[in-house]
Amino acid sequence: MIQEHLRIHKILDMQKWKRLQESLATVTNLAILTVDYKGNPVTSHSGCRPFCQQVRKDPNLLRFCLKCDSRGGLESVRSNSPYVYLCHFNIIDIAIPISVDDKYIGAVMAGQVRLSDPENARELEQILSLQDSELYRIKRAELGHLYDELPVMSYEEVVKVSNMLFLLCNYIVEEALNKNLLIEMFEKASGQGETLNISTILPGYSIKNIESIKKEMTNAIADAYLKNADSESYVCANKALKPAFAYIYRNKSEQVTLKQMAELCHLSPSYFSRLFTKETGENFTTYLARLKISWAKQLLEVTDMPVAQISDELGFNEPGYFIKTFKKFEDITPALYRKYYKPPV
Repeated sequence: MIQEHLRIHKILDMQKWKRLQESLATVTNLAILTVDYKGNPVTSHSGCRPFCQQVRKDPNLLRFCLKCDSRGGLESVRSNSPYVYLCHFNIIDIAIPISVDDKYIGAVMAGQVRLSDPENARELEQILSLQDSELYRIKRAELGHLYDELPVMSYEEVVKVSNMLFLLCNYIVEEALNKNLLIEMFEKASGQGETLNISTILPGYSIKNIESIKKEMTNAIADAYLKNADSESYVCANKALKPAFAYIYRNKSEQVTLKQMAELCHLSPSYFSRLFTKETGENFTTYLARLKISWAKQLLEVTDMPVAQISDELGFNEPGYFIKTFKKFEDITPALYRKYYKPPV
């Protein structure tokens, strides 16, 4: 195997990988960054939280962030498995190694969430502790409001998402590498007039088991996306509307009406409608439709779910109406959107 093939930016189309990374950040509610085998970022951060953005802007604290990333990546490589740990601000981070033929080529760094049940994760290593330092106390007080906005997950959820990302990322990289090598070998063979058998190029692979793995990954991603109860990503300025936004984001599959949300917020429908339009700049119906199409785009990009199933999962009455709504916002059908924007594996 040529060493050049083991460089992650040579294996993957980085623009498409970045789109997948953005989708995974939305699906998992984690901040995600991809690095090469030297620890150098090969993508920008997806979903980086305001708290961590501000901490990393402080040069005195950035070096501790980098130390945590370095140590986490090293531990994940040693174990060849996801490494979950606590950063110097007691925030959950995850290092997910990417290997090909037992050769480490990079990692996915994820996290920036708080634990809802820290008592279940007492064995987690806190790589660096600054809690006794004046610098820590000053920054913690200064950014306390942003710290409180960090997403919250249970330890069990963190472990499940970590394992899913590990399987998914390594599977995609392996398949991309196999595809590249297959193309190269066929090009060489065609130039020499040879005939190649796929079983000799990719031993142990068959169309059946590849499709089985793809289906398993698709179901895992879709399940994580649609059942993510803490995926509220809209920061509502009007406290009176917060119950509505929380409900909408936590019940993606429901047909939610303005009247239901008004009742949930203990407001009249007309007053709720005025507040909602002032808050979002759109009326309730348009905002909800646009939001559901945004969720649909994520599922089209990261899963192989049929369009009809996506329509049903997002609470549309029937696929025809879903397709019409999708085309209204995106000027393209869901099937064509998937064709052009779904990263290949």
